[in-house]
Amino acid sequence: MKHPPPANTPKKGSASDHLANERTLLAWVRTGVGIMAFGFVVVKFSLFVRELSLALGTKTPLPQFGYSGPTGIVLVAAGAISLILALARYRQTARQLDEGSFRNSPLLLYFTVGFVVAAGGLLILYLLKTT
Repeated sequence: MKHPPPANTPKKGSASDHLANERTLLAWVRTGVGIMAFGFVVVKFSLFVRELSLALGTKTPLPQFGYSGPTGIVLVAAGAISLILALARYRQTARQLDEGSFRNSPLLLYFTVGFVVAAGGLLILYLLKTT
């Protein structure tokens, strides 16, 4: 007859736990790549407007100092940082699952949501100022 382990024995992570951890990492990779792609689009948007005005033969006034370049670079950097943090979280979670001592930490979630909300707010202010 098989007896359950004592209550104080840590439960080791099962294969499904590790696979869920891997799926979470891949979701973070998609998020990071999406943020980086958005940053690339923001950087190239002013170039697109300039090329479009040349193709149409119109003179489109562009601001002397646009914020699209710095904003896009910050977004690309934030996407890269989120990838590094996601990999660190994946490794930490895998280690905790192996040791049977998993503890959830929402710091990466707070960082990402806070950054995206702040970037969105700044983009809204920029768009309101330029229109």
